[in-house]
Amino acid sequence: MAVLVVHGPNLNLLGEREPEVYGRTSLADIDKELKDLGRELEMKVETFQSNSEGGIVDRIQQARGKCDVLLINPGAYTHTSVAIRDAIAAVNIPVIEVHLSNVYRREPFRHHSTIADIAHGRIMGFGAESYSLALRAARTIAEESRRRSV
Repeated sequence: MAVLVVHGPNLNLLGEREPEVYGRTSLADIDKELKDLGRELEMKVETFQSNSEGGIVDRIQQARGKCDVLLINPGAYTHTSVAIRDAIAAVNIPVIEVHLSNVYRREPFRHHSTIADIAHGRIMGFGAESYSLALRAARTIAEESRRRSV
C-alpha cells in the first residue's frame, strides 16, 4: 500500500511558526514519524511539501495510479484553491484532509474548505498527531478499497 502525504504552504516552517497554534514539532519530525508508522502498518509513505499551488497540483497528478490514499494538509490553499480540488477529483484517489489546528476554533475564513465535500474524511485539531491518525485511517480505507475491487 502506498500513501502520498502532501503538505501545503508554510508547513516547512512548523516548529518555528506560531507554535501556540501549530506546536513545536518540525515538518521533518512529522515526516519521519509518518514513515516509521508506515513501516509498522506495512505502508509505503512518501511525503512532499510545496509553497506553490502549481507544485502541489503537479504532485497530486503524478500520484494517479501510483498510490492508494492521499493525505493532504493544503494549508492556506484549503480555503481558496479550486485547482487543488480539481486535481484531487481528477486522480480518483481517496483523500483525507489533515489540519494541525481545529480550523473551526479559528478565524471564520478558515471554516471553509474547497475539498471537504470530496474528501473521504477530515482530521484536525490534534497537532502533529493529526497526521498519524490520518495514516491509520488511510490503512483502513486502502484495505476496504482493495476488498471491493476483488
